Amino acid sequence: MAWFKRKRDPISERAKDLTQQIHALERQIHALDAQASEAPPLIEAAQHPSSRAPLRVPASGSAMASEARVSPSPGRRDPHFEKVSQQRLHELQARPSHFNELGGRKFDLPAAWRRLADQLRGPAATNPKLVDLLAAGSLQGMRPLRYEKRIARRRFLIFLIGLLLLLWGLFAGLVRG
Repeated sequence: MAWFKRKRDPISERAKDLTQQIHALERQIHALDAQASEAPPLIEAAQHPSSRAPLRVPASGSAMASEARVSPSPGRRDPHFEKVSQQRLHELQARPSHFNELGGRKFDLPAAWRRLADQLRGPAATNPKLVDLLAAGSLQGMRPLRYEKRIARRRFLIFLIGLLLLLWGLFAGLVRG
């Protein structure tokens, strides 16, 4: 019977598979390191600054490898820089600065008001068509959004009236005592 057998844990099985893959990759890395140590070293060709092609030094260490010159590749060219208009940069520098002489940011009332309004407004709808359907109540089985808002508004008003009555009672009790 299978009553006394442990159920398989998928997380531990996945962890075992991943550790096996890690060990296999480590073995491949060690094998590649061993191959790289057996290969002759690379020498940069310093004769021409645009050449980046490495040269392999033969194992015998002949003098021909040190005298080798690499011609620049025909596809390589010097970088071409376009002239860019500096007018936009000068316009930005001509605007009034938002920082005072000590480096602190000046208070900007309209920008602060916009930030507050954006935070209270919330994110824009990603699917406006769905929002229209929800607002109109055209989806089967879902109440219209205006009905949900009305319920939430009533709950808030009832809670507010209850809170005001509680505070009024506490205040009246403190005034008598």
